[in-house]
Amino acid sequence: MQQRYFIRTFGCQMNEYDSQRMADALRVGCGMEAAGAPEEADVIVLNTCSVRAKAAEKLFDELGRLRKHKQARPEVLIGVAGCVASQEGAAIIGRAPYVDLVFGPQALHRVGTLIRRRRQTGVPQIDLQFPEIEKFDSLPAATAEGPRAFVAAMEGCSKYCSFCVVPYTRGPEFSRPLADVLEEVAGLALQGVREVTLLGQNVNAYAGAEPGGGIADLARLAECVANVEGIERIRYTTSHPVNFTQRLIDAHAANPRLMPQVHLPVQSGDDRILARMKRGYTAVEYKAIVRRLRRAQPGISLTSDFIVGFPGESERQFANTLRLVEEVGFDGGFSFIYSARPGTPAAALADDLSTGEKKQRLHQLQELLDSQFAAGNRRRVGENLPVLVEGSAKSGGLLTGRAPDNRVVNFSGAARIGEMVQVAIEAAGRFSLRGGVVA
Repeated sequence: MQQRYFIRTFGCQMNEYDSQRMADALRVGCGMEAAGAPEEADVIVLNTCSVRAKAAEKLFDELGRLRKHKQARPEVLIGVAGCVASQEGAAIIGRAPYVDLVFGPQALHRVGTLIRRRRQTGVPQIDLQFPEIEKFDSLPAATAEGPRAFVAAMEGCSKYCSFCVVPYTRGPEFSRPLADVLEEVAGLALQGVREVTLLGQNVNAYAGAEPGGGIADLARLAECVANVEGIERIRYTTSHPVNFTQRLIDAHAANPRLMPQVHLPVQSGDDRILARMKRGYTAVEYKAIVRRLRRAQPGISLTSDFIVGFPGESERQFANTLRLVEEVGFDGGFSFIYSARPGTPAAALADDLSTGEKKQRLHQLQELLDSQFAAGNRRRVGENLPVLVEGSAKSGGLLTGRAPDNRVVNFSGAARIGEMVQVAIEAAGRFSLRGGVVA
């Protein structure tokens, strides 16, 4: 009987990409097929994220739910992958001895080998190495599920922001060679992918080797991806303001396949807090990037990330963040309460702000961001937008897809998955648009 796997993914788009590539490795390298639920699987992998609060505790809660399943079927293998695996290592097995595999993001290509070793030796397997390009060289060809796909252009981060654990769990920045990225994109395009999102913890620091010598930046990579037959849309995430070059800004004016949407985390609108975060820019410098982007691509949609309640943040400093949000006019964003990540410099800072005050600030900021997104939705009523059809909406017998600015559009009419259709926007919800296909 064919063995089956189940992967549960937590966290960012890079983790979603890693889970898909892990599935490719299990399917091609181990002859396994996907299971619909963990109870149906012979191998269960939790692909974890350590960016947010209490990530390890959430992992052990999930492992606790799998323990009974393991007791009923001892032959089932349980694996922990991703950033929490890198951070906690062997301590995971010490606390949950029924875990069979622990491996970091750069070792996912070796999942088949780890499974075989575990079954041969009966000993839990741990692999926390940081080999750079080996992962991508060893994985089978990427497979597509639908007309949109993620493609990792680079991994790791060398910024060492004081609050962030990513450099310690994914290692320093390294970029895939230009030809390798293009080969993956071309393979996905042959499978019907029409939109790719280039991924990296700090994707606009991309510096990939070109075949004839030299180094390609993200603008050059986007230019090459635009020439791949079948690819109609290009996005990238996540960006860092320090690496947002004029060449990348100019690419938004010159490359029609580069979508008018940028996610550019600012984290705070106060210069002293930004300095304590070791972000490397000021609020004025951030706003200057925004102005140049809007000159290059008028109407571009901007979203961002924010941390509230960073150690030492005063009411005035939080007010500076609200002011920046109002001045920039984001198309929404994600805000989070600061949580100390073990091993990061910020974890040693005095944090005397109450939980209640942090929650109040979070609510105030997120309400402002959501209101800006809703206002942007209302402005689009009456417009005709090109929408890439992704499938059926969750309810109402409608189809769903994405507009160029990445807004979700639910619509009526006849269309095929992967097709680009014009949709007349008739109504705006809080988080999506609704309309009908233009005949």
